[in-house]
Amino acid sequence: MSQNPTVSILDHFAEVDDPRVEYLVDHQLIEIIAIPLCAVIAGADNWTEVAEFGQEKQDWFEQFLELEHGIPSHDTFGRVFAQLDPEQFQSSFLNWVQAVFEVTGGQVVPIDGKKLRRSHDRSHDRQAIWMVSAWAAENKLVLGQVKVDDKSNEITPIPELLRVLELTGCIVTLDAMGCQKEIAAQIVAKGADYVLALKGNHSGVLEDVQELFAYAAGTNFADCAYHQTVDKGHGRLEIRECWTTSQPDYFPFVRNASAWPNLRTLAMVRAERRQGEKVSVEVRYYLSSLESEADKLLHAIRTHWSIEN
Repeated sequence: MSQNPTVSILDHFAEVDDPRVEYLVDHQLIEIIAIPLCAVIAGADNWTEVAEFGQEKQDWFEQFLELEHGIPSHDTFGRVFAQLDPEQFQSSFLNWVQAVFEVTGGQVVPIDGKKLRRSHDRSHDRQAIWMVSAWAAENKLVLGQVKVDDKSNEITPIPELLRVLELTGCIVTLDAMGCQKEIAAQIVAKGADYVLALKGNHSGVLEDVQELFAYAAGTNFADCAYHQTVDKGHGRLEIRECWTTSQPDYFPFVRNASAWPNLRTLAMVRAERRQGEKVSVEVRYYLSSLESEADKLLHAIRTHWSIEN
């Protein structure tokens, strides 16, 4: 991501509108924004912990915040944040994150949907909130989030999220829900590569790719690159094998292969897990705009799995 001239919280959040009645305000809006940002980075999980963090670090905060009326209460933090324009706050937050962290070329950026814990409210018949998030794996940082509409699914917010991200040189990974030609085209237009999981939502393509790798297995994978990783720990053994191919003769047998932007590689990953006498095996298939480098593809896929878990 490109670096902005300043990384100051004060500068990046200065344009967020204050929803409060001016003459009833005791604390500046930037104070109510800056303290939680720092507190969450330090591990705070709720408004009480945010307020406690602010009180413990008040001397430090007073170096750049006025704090004429001291540290806001936990109720004040919660009440004001509930009134902020979420899109305006997200835009300011994203700009600040892009200024602070540089996403380097080749970094894996998984995009995945998750249900927020304890976000449901049965007493008011409110369903749990689902968010689609983009994660900078190397920096261990959420780059952006978009809420999934109650009547929609994960596909709808993915293009919206991609629009606001700077992804040049990155590798974007998506599960089967995001395995769509339009999404692949948007990733390519952003100057990034994609690794998309194939499942039943593209049953015809999935079957074609499965048949091609079955044929490749019969030739001892003569036209494939190969990479394996082995992990041991806590009585568990995990073996992951990845085969990739960019063999031109294969692609005509994948229906509508030419419709996938910059499709260069087909991949198969076999994951075997052994714990005691229990053995489980899972095989997954992928489409990618990357070259046929099995180690690179497997790294991207494993990174996405780690985010899902």
